[in-house]
Amino acid sequence: MSTRSEESAFLKAGPQVLPLALLVEDNRMNRKLLRDILEIRFEVLEAETAERAIELLATHVPDLMLVDLQLPGMDGLTLLRQVKEAPTTAGIPVVAISAHAMQEDINQALDSGCAEYVTKPLVEDPFVFVDRLARLASRRH
Repeated sequence: MSTRSEESAFLKAGPQVLPLALLVEDNRMNRKLLRDILEIRFEVLEAETAERAIELLATHVPDLMLVDLQLPGMDGLTLLRQVKEAPTTAGIPVVAISAHAMQEDINQALDSGCAEYVTKPLVEDPFVFVDRLARLASRRH
């Protein structure tokens, strides 16, 4: 049971604005899982392809991007390079997500500008994972 002063403090604080994440993942089930986790701490935009992500980036500047590296059409690394070359999006932290866990793949993504590399399936505690992503997104500001 809350007190009147707690309710008053809550009302004065107003609605909390969540950071925005752009999730780029072509697999519907993986996208749903990641969206559900992200929504703990983020507003989430979704794109099934890199091309759709580019369209969304024309009107939205997210605080964080999660990008599957193996996308149909333009791959995730090509998208990453375009994001890092554009002045309006260069500062967005990008987290690569991939089923490939070979060190060479990880190094290539990190060398291309990814802030982190996450392998699928996600085995990390979802709350720890999303908290880490929220800290990463907060560095943008």
